[in-house]
Amino acid sequence: MKPPCELIVWYVIPTIRAELSKELVKMGMSQKDVSERLGITQSAVSQYIKDKRGKGIPINKDIRRGIKNLAKEIMNEKSPRDVIPGICMICGIVKASGSLCDLHRQEDTELEGCNVCFEGSKVYKLD
Repeated sequence: MKPPCELIVWYVIPTIRAELSKELVKMGMSQKDVSERLGITQSAVSQYIKDKRGKGIPINKDIRRGIKNLAKEIMNEKSPRDVIPGICMICGIVKASGSLCDLHRQEDTELEGCNVCFEGSKVYKLD
């Protein structure tokens, strides 16, 4: 069984970056500036815009709203370091929407009654 965080790295974050890149370019930002603000390569931005990568999850209206809001913040001179909490917030929307669970079930057909995503937020004591 793949842990949910692996699915986030492989599918969710690239999808968020792709949609964010498209939104920023649509708002008038150059691909070079997008790459600098998101901390990714210019070729990655180009591939996101051309739909060559970053199509891992469906984008519902709540995710779309989060991406648009983050794009507006980025356009208002936010530094690349400040983008991380916004991406994490959108990832939280993905988890809350059930999209991550749907993806997890597609990747591992033996999952039944799984709530690993929600159990993963427990704090464990280390000895």
